[in-house]
Order: sequence, then C-alpha cells, then structure tokens
Amino acid sequence: MIKRIFKVIGIILGIICLALLALYVNHKIQLSREKHLLKPLGELVEVDSRKMSIYTEGSGEQTIVFMSGSGTCSPILDFKSLYSLLSDKYRIVVVEKFGYGFSDITDTSRDIDTMLENTRTALSEAGISRPYVLCPHSMSGIEALYLGQKYPSEVSAIVGLDMSVPEAYENMQINIPLMKFLQFGANIGITRIGDFSESAAITNGTLTDEEKDIYRAIFFTRTLTNDMINEVSSIKSSAEKVGNSEMPQIPMLLFCSDGSGGTGYTKEQWQGMQADFAKQTNSEIIYLDCGHYVHDYEYNRIADEIMLFLDRSEALNES
Repeated sequence: MIKRIFKVIGIILGIICLALLALYVNHKIQLSREKHLLKPLGELVEVDSRKMSIYTEGSGEQTIVFMSGSGTCSPILDFKSLYSLLSDKYRIVVVEKFGYGFSDITDTSRDIDTMLENTRTALSEAGISRPYVLCPHSMSGIEALYLGQKYPSEVSAIVGLDMSVPEAYENMQINIPLMKFLQFGANIGITRIGDFSESAAITNGTLTDEEKDIYRAIFFTRTLTNDMINEVSSIKSSAEKVGNSEMPQIPMLLFCSDGSGGTGYTKEQWQGMQADFAKQTNSEIIYLDCGHYVHDYEYNRIADEIMLFLDRSEALNES
C-alpha cells in the first residue's frame, strides 16, 4: 500500500516537473521571438557603471518627471496615456529605475538614498534642467517626498498619482519569501498562463496595438526583478525616514483612487490616509472613482487638473 502511494506521488511529481519544463522551454522560445520588440524607447544613460532608461517628450518651460510605482514593468508605456496629453505644454520625462523597463537589472541596495541619487544622476546625465514637477505613482511617492526634503530647490511641485504616503507602510505586512517564490514562477514562464500581462495600461489606456505588444514583451522580462524585490525590502525603513522629517513646503496635488487594484487597503483606509496627509501638508486632493493606476483610467481628467494646478502654482510664484 505504502509503495503504491509513493508511486502515485512520484508520478504526480513527474507530471508537474514535465509541465514546468514545458512552460520554461516555451517561455524561452517566446522570449527569443519577442526580442525584436525590446528596442529602447528613450535614452540610456550611465548611472553607477550601468544603463538607466530615460524618456523625454515635449519642450515646455516646465518639466514634469514621472516616477513609477513598485513593479510597474514598463513606466514609459504605463504613463503614456497621461503624458501624451501634456507634452504640447510641458517637457515630459519618464525615469525607469534599475530593474524596470529598458534599464539594467542589478542586485544592489534599493534604499531611499541610493534610489534618489540614481534618479538625480540619470536626470543630470540626460540633460534635464531643474527644478522639476515630480509626478510619482504609488511607492515612488516616498522617493518624491524625500527629494523634496533633501533638495528643495530641485522640486517646484509634486503631483501624486495615487502616491503612497509614509503612513501606508507603518503596519503593512511584506512577504519577501512569497515574492521570491513568485519571481521563480515568472522566470520559468508561469506568467504566460492567463492574462497576467494585461495591465490597466493595456486594457484601459490609449496604447496602440504595437505598443501593447511591446508592453507585454517587457512584462515577461521585467516581472519581480531583484531590484523590485530589494526596493520592497527597504520600503518600510525608507518611509519611516521620510515620515520622521518635515514634509516639503511646496505645492502638492494628490489624485486619490478608491484603494482597489494594488494598494492593499480598503477605500476608507486608503482615502483616510491620503486625506490626513493632504491636511498635514496643505495639499489639494481629488478623489477618483477608479483603481490604483489612476493615470490609466482617468487620464483626461487628470491631465486637465494638472494643467490648472500648475497654472495656479505658477501664478502664485509670480505674484
């Protein structure tokens, strides 16, 4: 009886191993076929002897720097539906951190100081003039606030795209072993099963069919990279560091989602934290009835509100 049980277990394990092998082989074949789609969309600049991707568009007097949230595989394409509505009036810049988009994958520290200096170096190497209007999504809100704290002359305003605030990480449970396990699954091609690659940018945004194919190809090479996991590993200490310092004294406009689609909080919890932060910093806040990737759902309204906000901010600076 025991021998039969072990035999059945052995057969089941063998089938699982064969299935995983088939997934892996298919994944490698598809990666080879998709290679022609992976041509950098922007400029590659040198940062710490590695290449970081910077995309620019438009030529206005004010520069808006888009900063992606954790795990957004293709920031350049993810923000496109929004920044394409702004590039006639502003200079648009998208920074792709290490491990994202067309930037190199590393296995280095992603603490707040390292990430901040990487971003500043990339912007400088790309010839982007200061000050900037920072436009962070999700977790990059912490980096944007820190940039405003540490180098206030370099930041003229912050427009938060459902950006995280320090309070969001005080009690958040982060499971790095689970992320490592999911990373293994992604690396052998499990993400090719189902619609994992169909992001909000693809299903709701204004990307062309070719851009959607590029986004999917990037997804299969930039899912849960070491940099992304290291960034999450450091986020609680980074948020604590920012939260224990005085907030930047600059104009801020916050777009706040209903908490669904990636925040880890209920609507009441998420909007409550955003409201508290807005009150603390005297920021403007606009509530949106959509998920966390607000720029992929409400890009028209957000673009209009950003232009009005920056016009008001500029008028105040001139008065």
